[in-house]
Amino acid sequence: MAHNFLPCEREQSFLTPPSLKDWLPEDHLAWFVLDAVEQTGLSHFYARYRAAGWGPPPSTRR
Repeated sequence: MAHNFLPCEREQSFLTPPSLKDWLPEDHLAWFVLDAVEQTGLSHFYARYRAAGWGPPPSTRR
């Protein structure tokens, strides 16, 4: 990937709770929003983001 993204590992274990999935129930709105964002075509956003010269956006991938 040519972009300067910071990785986001939602399955990463922490001391408490052991997984981010333990923080929210399966039917929480946050999971719906994440899935909706992943299905949205964001290539125009990413191209414009990099063209403006701002820092790297956080990764939206799981």
